[in-house]
Amino acid sequence: MEVLNKLYPSDEQMDRLKSSPDSGEVHLLNLFKFREKALYADGRDSDLTGKEAYELYGQPMLKVLEKYGAEVIFYSDVTGLILGQIEELWDAFVIVKYPSRKALLDMTSSEEFKALSVHREAGLIGQLNIETKVP
Repeated sequence: MEVLNKLYPSDEQMDRLKSSPDSGEVHLLNLFKFREKALYADGRDSDLTGKEAYELYGQPMLKVLEKYGAEVIFYSDVTGLILGQIEELWDAFVIVKYPSRKALLDMTSSEEFKALSVHREAGLIGQLNIETKVP
């Protein structure tokens, strides 16, 4: 199985999200891989680790999520692999509940998200977002 960490959805993935925006409640499992040292696109000098830069995005995002009816269900560091095998583990994960795909799309299109994303991009090598839905 090939795994590619990314920072943003592909066009095909965006089309899927947009195809049924009134999906009802969805949960996103976000798997994060942090940079060792934050790397800002604007070239600013930083002594932050990738995780520290990501936290400058993550903490304020709690209020942004709330605005769109979303909430963090669980966040944790990844500490080990119990079953299976993978080349490299992710560093942390979060589960976020959204009232619908539309709420997710609206949130990621918001000016607040775009402004805070500078820290997200500086902190992450990439991530996987896995959509789940309670049957």
